[in-house]
Amino acid sequence: MKQTKVLSLSHATGGSVPWLAGLATVLLLASSSPLSGPGSPDDLVLPKDLDASLWAESPMFYNPTCIDVDYKGRIWVAEAVNYRNFKNNSPGKLSHPEGDRVVILEDTNGDGKADKSTVFVQDKDLQSPVGIAVLGNKVVVSSAPSILVYTDEDGDDKADKKEVFLTGFGGYDHDHSLHSVVAGPDSRWYFNVGNAGPHMVTDKAGWALRSGSVYVGGTPYNKENKPAQVSDDGRIWTGGLALRVDPDGRGLKVLAHNFRNAYEFTVDSYGNIWQNDNDDEVASCRTTWLMETGNAGFFSKDGTRTWRADQRPDQNIVTAHWHQEDPGVIPSGHITGSGAPTGIAFYEDNLLGPGYRGMLLSADAGRNVIFGFKPSASGAGFDLSDRIDFVSSLGQSTENYRWDALDGDKRKWFRPSDVAVGTDGAVYVADWYDPIVGGHAMHDTTGYGRIYRVTPKGKSLPVPKLNFETTQGQLQALLSPAVNVRSIGFAKLAESGAKVLPDVIRAFEKSGNPYHKARIVWLLPHLGQPGKAKAEALLKNGDAQLRLVAFRALRSVTDDVVPLAKLMVNDKSPAVRREVALSLRDVPLEKSRDLLLTLADGYDGKDRWYLEALGSGMDRKEQAIYPLLVNRYGKDPLQWNNRMVNLAWRLHPEASIEAFTKRALHEKLTYEQQNQALTALAFVPEKTAAAAMQQIEKQADNKRIADKATWWLSFRSGNDWAGFYEVKKQAEELSEDVKKWRQKMSAADVPAAEQEAAVAALSRDPAGAKLLFPLAAGKRLSPRLMEVIAENIYANPDQSVRVLAGEYFPGNKSAGALSIPGILGLEGNIANGTRVFSASCGSCHKMGTVSSADIGPDLTSIKNKLDRRALLDAIVHPDADVMFGYEPIMFTMKDGSTVYGFLQSDADFVVVKDVTGKKVTLAAKDIVSREKTRTLMPDPATLGLKEQQLADLVAFLMK
Repeated sequence: MKQTKVLSLSHATGGSVPWLAGLATVLLLASSSPLSGPGSPDDLVLPKDLDASLWAESPMFYNPTCIDVDYKGRIWVAEAVNYRNFKNNSPGKLSHPEGDRVVILEDTNGDGKADKSTVFVQDKDLQSPVGIAVLGNKVVVSSAPSILVYTDEDGDDKADKKEVFLTGFGGYDHDHSLHSVVAGPDSRWYFNVGNAGPHMVTDKAGWALRSGSVYVGGTPYNKENKPAQVSDDGRIWTGGLALRVDPDGRGLKVLAHNFRNAYEFTVDSYGNIWQNDNDDEVASCRTTWLMETGNAGFFSKDGTRTWRADQRPDQNIVTAHWHQEDPGVIPSGHITGSGAPTGIAFYEDNLLGPGYRGMLLSADAGRNVIFGFKPSASGAGFDLSDRIDFVSSLGQSTENYRWDALDGDKRKWFRPSDVAVGTDGAVYVADWYDPIVGGHAMHDTTGYGRIYRVTPKGKSLPVPKLNFETTQGQLQALLSPAVNVRSIGFAKLAESGAKVLPDVIRAFEKSGNPYHKARIVWLLPHLGQPGKAKAEALLKNGDAQLRLVAFRALRSVTDDVVPLAKLMVNDKSPAVRREVALSLRDVPLEKSRDLLLTLADGYDGKDRWYLEALGSGMDRKEQAIYPLLVNRYGKDPLQWNNRMVNLAWRLHPEASIEAFTKRALHEKLTYEQQNQALTALAFVPEKTAAAAMQQIEKQADNKRIADKATWWLSFRSGNDWAGFYEVKKQAEELSEDVKKWRQKMSAADVPAAEQEAAVAALSRDPAGAKLLFPLAAGKRLSPRLMEVIAENIYANPDQSVRVLAGEYFPGNKSAGALSIPGILGLEGNIANGTRVFSASCGSCHKMGTVSSADIGPDLTSIKNKLDRRALLDAIVHPDADVMFGYEPIMFTMKDGSTVYGFLQSDADFVVVKDVTGKKVTLAAKDIVSREKTRTLMPDPATLGLKEQQLADLVAFLMK
């Protein structure tokens, strides 16, 4: 699908201010003649058959985080003007002391742009809400710790009633928290929460969710997270959660877990859940289909360890980040790379053109784009490789773009925070509009925002009028392009029961849209016994997708899924059989055994989605079903085919230890096969598995396998196998000179001059200098010795020492002397910038092929998130915005020693990546205190960098 630039916008008035509130100029956009305003152009690029127009902008609303569409076609905006005021409190910043707001925008004359703005509610309980759903006269706003429901009882577009629907979610004033509710095709409410827990929530029937993780949230409101506890379903849920609840607040259920921060998700008419997910390395964001019951793989299974703590020596970032080689984790989906994914929507109509039906629209504020995916079924899962730039401010090809020229070019300020489909079939895009995204930062002090409207070229797309008093009007609502409008039609039709069945069936037979048909199938079981019978008949339909949605719809209204599963267990579609497997998760083995074995017969030995669905169906039945599988597929583990090997790997019960030990030691198997056996053993949390790993370490002929066994034994000694054996710690070898200097530094009877000379010598020695960091962090050095160190340590030959010294022994020059506007006026030299990076940054940060360090965040794609000014600001003021996962903590131990670094794991054993990049394991019982400190990144003045060098550095990072 070719693309073309269709409009050009600008609101820049010079400097760093995006617009002047006093002017509030409204630009009328026409696709035939791009408009330009004062300052640099702000381009949007779309497919050639689409147009875009500016539908609304500030001051009609401010800082839009999310939007929804009501049955009148109006756009509702949740604002975050007060977004993290504790840090985004620059002078002159727009503020709403009475709380954040929900605003209704309306095009009253049908000319294609909003002309009316109404404040529906302003409430101090709305602190940077990042979720909104309009469901009839109920407006559901997600603002941690609560989902709030506001009701307009008299139709005057003002909130008359307020209800705390559910509460106890973590992440107050944090966008890793509650996100938008969406009405599913079954009319239940679906929503998600990010990983800024803990989430301790009780629904209105008394069912309790108790979720947490190692992540502490990066917020002053959440001092310390709680580990995940067992919820009332007997399971441990961690990280970000996908949830469903009945509209009356009962029936809260976790659908999937352990993602990082899916800003929101959407549910298509088949009942598929689609979501984006952030990473924490600016390298591995993703868009994925989220399988029910799935573990999305961000943290360890129990949430106590980050992916960095679990990363194996031979794993790349993507594999490690999403735990892709761990049993029990679903595939990562489509990796979009660096960015900051936000809102998402699924387009199901022909109104934009038939090529857009079935398109997943995924906003990425970091990449200045709305991606368009066309998912296609692939085995038991989906393939998302078919992707275009649906809307972008930079265009699809940016390989030769001068990123360092973006200062003053506001195209990089296009930050799509949400995307929604209107009742007219147009696509609406909310633009947060800021030079920076991520890290809870904000540089736009005026709260400016925009909403664009995307339509087919040459078509107007009128907003339909819906009459809910007639069956046809209710059907029209059910078949609306706007996802939350459909629930109104569903509810009205369900209330009428079997008497509307003839009209519903006629609509089903008449429709040529498969998504419309799917919505009607969900409705059928709610239209009395005749409707249910019609749904049951569809289980035999020739269309696999209709069979699948019929199964889901019937399952949603029954407490006993076994009879339904028996009908579909031999279905020829792997996707349908996947649904059967998922439905059996909570069915006891005595009722599900034969069904599960039949489903296992249908596994091709390759489809990871199908394997994970089988694993889910066999959850808590592993030990009992494993011998049945062995009897079915072969007792000799050396003769197992891929089906049996993968099933045993996925289930890894204690009974499989002997078989996997044989496979790991068998020299005729490939390294990959032996390594898979090691991984299976490593996920058995039993002493017998640890003993088997020790046996392999000693007996393996393949040195790679022996070394990997050694790594697993070291790694597991701090978590699942703690206390089963002792791991010998290798003490760091120090030279005799370093030992002598250390002794003189600490001895009480050494003259001051000799002590200072010893400290100076330690400062200049690579190994000796590293002994000084924990002493400085623990404030156990006198002011005079601190001065001596500062005078000498920047001559140390070890680059990592020089860089990290800025945290403990800063130089005299203040960063305030550096002028960001002055630096922006300088032309950068990329070659010189490469040298500056290597000398001052490369010991901590990865950057393409220039450096492979992994102490700090990977900067390879930082240009996709920040413009030149924002990047400079981050370098000159490193404490202002610290990337998630890189908040340094100082641990003080019972023996008085200190360890300083990034938290990787937090349970009975705590893993810290220290300032040299080494992972240190601490017994939690020996930790006296933890204290968050400033970033490890020194300011440029401490490193002695001049303004021209910074201009060169930024040119290199932006290349």
